[in-house]
Amino acid sequence: MPNTSPPGIPGLSQENQARVITECVRQQVRERRPAELPETGWKDFDRRFDEHFPRLTLLFAEVYGHREDFLEQLTELGLQLARSWAERPDDLKALDARREHDPAWFGSRQMLGGVCYVDRYAGNLRGIREQIPYFQELGLTYLHLMPLFEAPEGNSDGGYAVSSYRRVDPRLGTMEELAELSRELRRHGISLVLDFVFNHTSNEHEWARRAAAGETEYEDYYWIFPDRTVPEQFERTTREIFPDDHPGSFTRIRATEEDPRWVWSTFYSFQWDLNYTNPAVFRAMSAEMLFLAAQGVEVLRMDAVAFIWKQLGTACESLPQAHVLLRAYNALCRIAAPSVLFKSEAIVHPDEVARYIEPGQCQLSYNPLQMALTWEAMATREPKLLAQALEERHALPPGTAWVDYVRGHDDIGWTFSDEDAARLGVDGHDHRRFLNAFYTGRHPGSFADGVPFQENPRTGDCRVCGTTASLLGLAEDPGAAVDRILLAHSVAMSTGGVPLLYLGDEVGQLNDPAWAEDPAHAGDARWVHRPPRPVRDYERRHELFSVQGRIFGGIRRMVELRRSAPEFDGNALIPFDTRNPHVLGYQRPGGNTMILCLANFSDWSQFVTGETLSGFLPQGVELHGNTELDLRHGLLIDAHGFLWIRVVPKR
Repeated sequence: MPNTSPPGIPGLSQENQARVITECVRQQVRERRPAELPETGWKDFDRRFDEHFPRLTLLFAEVYGHREDFLEQLTELGLQLARSWAERPDDLKALDARREHDPAWFGSRQMLGGVCYVDRYAGNLRGIREQIPYFQELGLTYLHLMPLFEAPEGNSDGGYAVSSYRRVDPRLGTMEELAELSRELRRHGISLVLDFVFNHTSNEHEWARRAAAGETEYEDYYWIFPDRTVPEQFERTTREIFPDDHPGSFTRIRATEEDPRWVWSTFYSFQWDLNYTNPAVFRAMSAEMLFLAAQGVEVLRMDAVAFIWKQLGTACESLPQAHVLLRAYNALCRIAAPSVLFKSEAIVHPDEVARYIEPGQCQLSYNPLQMALTWEAMATREPKLLAQALEERHALPPGTAWVDYVRGHDDIGWTFSDEDAARLGVDGHDHRRFLNAFYTGRHPGSFADGVPFQENPRTGDCRVCGTTASLLGLAEDPGAAVDRILLAHSVAMSTGGVPLLYLGDEVGQLNDPAWAEDPAHAGDARWVHRPPRPVRDYERRHELFSVQGRIFGGIRRMVELRRSAPEFDGNALIPFDTRNPHVLGYQRPGGNTMILCLANFSDWSQFVTGETLSGFLPQGVELHGNTELDLRHGLLIDAHGFLWIRVVPKR
């Protein structure tokens, strides 16, 4: 590990050193900060600088404190913050002030997220703007637009190979249109969410082009080596992510004999990993991040957080420095864009997922374990693994929240812990093979119409692709499938945090039968569940007895009930043992009342006895029907049904 103290001030504690250095940098910033902002406009910046820059200094020192140019690099970072603040629009500064007084705003039961690709859902940014009335009808307060920046033609990993963080793909619009869209969304109570792809750039990014041309400054932005010697040393301990694209972790910069260089490419050969051992990379990406914040982005999805730090002899995943860098980025935002939140995208072991979630790192995190185990419970009809996860892995630090979802833009992988599964008598390896077979329709009795992704014929390993409706059998058995769809969404809606819908799922969108006809998509089965907006399905959403109407109406009803029930605020959840292997139970605590949530994953009606419910006063109210229940008689729950019951615990 490098020196973790700010260099050059012996005899002082780390905290006092950081304060002294902060004052030195602050003087430099005061003398050189942009003059176009009046002195009164710096009041909030100076207060936040004094509060957060000492922490940034210590974090920066953990990674770069061994360098002779440490103070110079830190000073440049301080000046960059001042420039960003001077350029930040006044309406966003007002938002910063409001969010400082309501830091837990994202944990409100009013929150509802939606996610889509701009081109697939609405053609371009103007089309997204035209959908704002529908977003309001649905109840969205959070809109995640999938990567929309310039990217290579053809396969660009769904836009995650970014060629410029400051230019929108011209087919979608312009950066000016994006900033105006963010303002329009904000006026309607909707926060804009974008990806911050900060582990890598595309090989067409200006930095990569200059590195490929041999400019030393930009070669140092990436992990570039003159031959295979060092790459082979790294690859002894790293894993292949997409072996169909390239073996190992490195690819040739050019497929020519004249250029023998190799570059780190964790994911695809056209995505070059950034070298964060170089502080110039951290500063450059900080500038890109603050530029996006100035366009009105309120939540940044921090892509591939586990991979950003590399160290020889390790797996190069979830190393301590990755957390340090995230905290440093967070400290930057607290100074120059304090209303911006981070959302962690870490599809790793559940223990590792939890390590990224804290107010000073990522305030929000996808909940991949709950997502995967909801699907597992649908296949097995027994939610024991999901119940275990809610009991042992749901709790989060104050000031943070889960983002709960049924499915996203990516494939579904079975991220549960083998150790957790073994305690319940489940063999993780065999169970994953069963789930893959089930959701690709290869298991007897499966209702699913899924497609395998990155399948290994030798091991049987793969991940699964498909829309929610297709994976739950809507085309073959609409009656049962609608109930399954609503059941799955009821879990995401009621467990806490921010529920997130992949737009189209709320009207039962099916797989795209033509996904492989586009040459740019043919090699990536994930496009099967990224179809164009299903216009006809949306037109039928108000038809009460249509499939689309039943799904849309059911989800809208959940949203309304969630917003009306104070117990659904925040993230707190108390497990509840239903004593029925097919019925999941949990409680959302309020003041004197609780919401008892019961979800039946069986294909048959299930009973929860009065004795099991005897810890509550006899009278409860089921929210969906506003129906009074006598809990002493027990509860019968329909196949694939769920109940949200307001109860009063016995004292």
